[in-house]
Amino acid sequence: MDRRTLLGAAGLLLVAPISGALLAGCSDSPSASGDNGFATGDGSYTKVPAADRKAAPTLTGTSLDGKPLSTADSAGKVIVINVWGSWCAPCRHEAPALVAAASRSSSIAAFYGINTRDLDRVPAQAFVRTFGVGWPSFYDPDGQLLLNFTSLPPKAIPSTVIIDRQGRIAARFLGEVTTISLVQAVTQISGEAS
Repeated sequence: MDRRTLLGAAGLLLVAPISGALLAGCSDSPSASGDNGFATGDGSYTKVPAADRKAAPTLTGTSLDGKPLSTADSAGKVIVINVWGSWCAPCRHEAPALVAAASRSSSIAAFYGINTRDLDRVPAQAFVRTFGVGWPSFYDPDGQLLLNFTSLPPKAIPSTVIIDRQGRIAARFLGEVTTISLVQAVTQISGEAS
């Protein structure tokens, strides 16, 4: 084997583990708990027909600032719940689209976040400041709140779940959302007859 071939082979051995880590997405975060129950989001959207919807859990916990927080405060509105982590590159990429969607749908929807797998509140608080996130997020470092979703669970980070005005899980995005896709989904679900 000549020197050039040997160097090329060595380069491939170095690139393979790096490529694997990048392809694994958010699940290999150093802040992550090692739980392999999450998948990399594929951007898919699932909407549940109104007759088949199950009751959404009422989430209760503490915010990133340590204050009490509950989705019960938004009963009767469409509720958008985004699952995110400050360590998650797709979450950072998605944040401006979420902020724009929340602004466009503020009259018909209440937005909440579930910050998961951040072992310290400080990076999560910095994320909120950096991206101008104007809605509260539950601090859920061990993912306990996520276990409440038995119907259409948010099994990727990021994920976005939409709850209809009757308190039922209506739709889910796995992976990043766009402003347009989220506003369209929220508007459609908000406009549905009771």
